[in-house]
Amino acid sequence: MTSGQAKDAAKVLIVDDDAIHLEIYGLLLKHAGYEPVSALVKFAGAKIPKDESIGLVLLDYRLQSLRTSTEFAQEIRASLPDTPIVVLSDLWSLPADIAPYVTDFVRKGQPAKLLQVVGKLLAQRKEAADAQAIPVNPSAAA
Repeated sequence: MTSGQAKDAAKVLIVDDDAIHLEIYGLLLKHAGYEPVSALVKFAGAKIPKDESIGLVLLDYRLQSLRTSTEFAQEIRASLPDTPIVVLSDLWSLPADIAPYVTDFVRKGQPAKLLQVVGKLLAQRKEAADAQAIPVNPSAAA
């Protein structure tokens, strides 16, 4: 990866209660050209960064914490409303309690699918941001 790619790399926040999972997903994302940011969930909770430059959030579903993943998803959605949230879980499907707050679901142990979903959602977010940033030329519309 060149220094230009590192500077432009999308930030991906990983929220998990397992430091090893944070490291594994961080390495996977970094190798794919993204900038991983980790939030380790402890029993009492976690400090979730409210950084507007975060492009996407990966959220573990089963957390060993007083707070549920659904509560974390609600907090993230409130502070970063346009940021896609992808749930990671060993469950077969997205649990109903978290579904209203998240964008997608990937089963753990599927790194290729995870990178595909991350790439797709970040590209969609960039396209939407670019579309909003295009100035409208009133004389061209006439």
